[in-house]
Amino acid sequence: QVQLVESGGGSVQAGGSLRLSCAASGRTFSTYAMGWFRQAPGKEREFLSTISGSGAVTTYRDSVKGRFTISRDNAKNTVILQMNNLKPEDTAVYYCAASGSYTRRTDSYVFWGQGTQVTVSS
Repeated sequence: QVQLVESGGGSVQAGGSLRLSCAASGRTFSTYAMGWFRQAPGKEREFLSTISGSGAVTTYRDSVKGRFTISRDNAKNTVILQMNNLKPEDTAVYYCAASGSYTRRTDSYVFWGQGTQVTVSS
């Protein structure tokens, strides 16, 4: 069992930055690939980025490449999403999640945080 708690959301103007953190419980954190997802009102939850258990491999959604960076610290059971050059269309609830496999498939992620709101104004 893994419990995930996100933090770092908030309101920023377009062009600004936010750093989301996800703290995980449990001693098996490094065995999970970690992902970030988001869900805007009236839309489906969408994949943003994933990082392998070791942190050596990452994948990004095309629309966030070059703006978002995922990283993890297995010693601290933490995964980070650094978001730069934010746009109004980035407004959503952001979730971190854990999966037993390195994948961008939402349905492969078995543990989810409660989400944190990100609002970007123009």
